[in-house]
Parts: sequence; structure tokens; C-alpha cells
Amino acid sequence: MSKKTVIIVAVILISLSILFAISVKIAATIIGADDTHTASKEGVGLIEVKGMILDSKETVRQLRYFLKKETVKAVVLRVDSPGGIVGPSQEIYAEVKKFAAKKKIIVSMGSLAASGGYYISAPSTMIYANPGTITASIGVILKLSNIEALMDKIGIKSHTLKTGKYKDSGSPLRKFSDEDRAMLQSVIDNTHEQFIKAVAEGRKLPIDDVRKIADGRILSGEQAMGHKLVDRLGTLQDAIEEAGRQAGITGEPELLLPPKKKINYMDLLVEGAEGTFNGPMGRAAGGMKMMYE
Repeated sequence: MSKKTVIIVAVILISLSILFAISVKIAATIIGADDTHTASKEGVGLIEVKGMILDSKETVRQLRYFLKKETVKAVVLRVDSPGGIVGPSQEIYAEVKKFAAKKKIIVSMGSLAASGGYYISAPSTMIYANPGTITASIGVILKLSNIEALMDKIGIKSHTLKTGKYKDSGSPLRKFSDEDRAMLQSVIDNTHEQFIKAVAEGRKLPIDDVRKIADGRILSGEQAMGHKLVDRLGTLQDAIEEAGRQAGITGEPELLLPPKKKINYMDLLVEGAEGTFNGPMGRAAGGMKMMYE
């Protein structure tokens, strides 16, 4: 490759990097340009959990921020999520539980607050849902893929060295045995029991009552209220007003947001790559994630 070609390629790469940085900066400015106040006045905090629960750090950060703020008397947790990975869901659950022990936290369910989305809602002070909200889905799922036949077809052989017969259970590169199935099913059953206990404890319900509906079924918000999984039917605004009342705020409460997280451009690139590998191809390549989904 000539020196001139190297220079041209370098200039193109630098130009693309600068363009990407400017685009992200503009997008961040547009997204951040709203008239909702940050937590400098007395009022009700708002935290949103949208989409798949793949990580807990940002939600936990916001909950801790509001817990320390004396001006924030209560928080509304807006949940619009189909659930997600077990670990992060459990971490958010634990943080919501800690928050509810010290301040009021009212959950407002959007169109979907199922499985892990319900899990993180359970220990709150009160749960609001729309009549048509899709919720519950108390269950655990583990999705596995097998590409052994494909590997044989294209002539690729795989060799695995391991220290025990279960070390590569669920591998997409070998047959899924009855022993693998039994072992993984026991893990799923245990994780499912954790879910049931968390809902029973969070909602203060008899564990047997929760177990009766903990078969993965979805419920509408109206049905969920009949099973005492939801306290009231209402909108986000209803939940905000309820949080204000429970916090002892007179009149319409001021809605407060936590400060926005500083954007790390390298994180954006990494997250984009993770999105690729967390999908079906990621699972086919050997990823194994227990899901409240």
C-alpha cells in the first residue's frame, strides 16, 4: 500500500470519527432538551425503565441519587419492559426494596411490564397499571441453540477440553443430553422459586397464591389487580399525583429528573457490539442467559 493511500485512509477514518462524535453530541443535546426540572426543588422524582433489562447500573444509580436527595419526597418508577436477564432484574428489585423502606416509590406500568418488568415492580410502595397493560408472566426461560449439524455441513469440527461432564452443558456445538436437560431444568426451577418468593414478599401475598399463577401466563392490568399483583388502575399522571399525596406534598407535585449520565462515546460503540452478540447469533455462539422475559 502506497504512502498516499495510507494518508487518504487515515483522513477518511478521522473524518468519520469526528462526524460520529458530532452526531452523538447533537443527539444528546436534543434528547436532553426538555423542560422537566432536575432534583433541585421539592417534588416527586421520575425514573424510567424501558426495553429489555440487560443492565442494572443506571437504574440503581438513579434510585440512589433520589434516595439521598432531601428535596425528593417520593419517586415514580415508570416501567415499560418485557423483562430481561435475571441478575440485573434482581439487583434492581433489591434497590427498589431498599428505597421503599425509606421513601415512597410508586410504580406506573406502561403498555408492558411483564416478567422481569414485574419483578422489579413487586417491592414498591404501590403499583398502578393501565387496564390493558400486559403484566405478570412470572416465569423463567433459557434459550439454547444447536449448530452442530450446520458445522458438520460446512466441514468444521469442534473440540472441547473440560474438567467435568456438565462444564459445556448447553453448548451449541454438541448434542443436548438428558443429563444436561435435567441439570439446567433444576437451575431454572430454583430461579423460578426465587421469583415466586420475591413477588410474595414484595406484594405481601401468601406464597401459594402466587405459585398458582406463576406459570408464565400474562395478565392484563385489570386481571392482575384481581390477583392483587396491582393495587390500582390508572395512568402515569395518576401515579405522580399519588406519589405527591403519599409524600405529603400539597397541590400538583413538581416532577423531577435525575441528572443525565455523561455520555462515553466508547461505551456507545461497545454497547452496539453487545447488542449484536446478545441476539440470536450471540446465543448460537455459546451465550447462555437465564431470562425473566
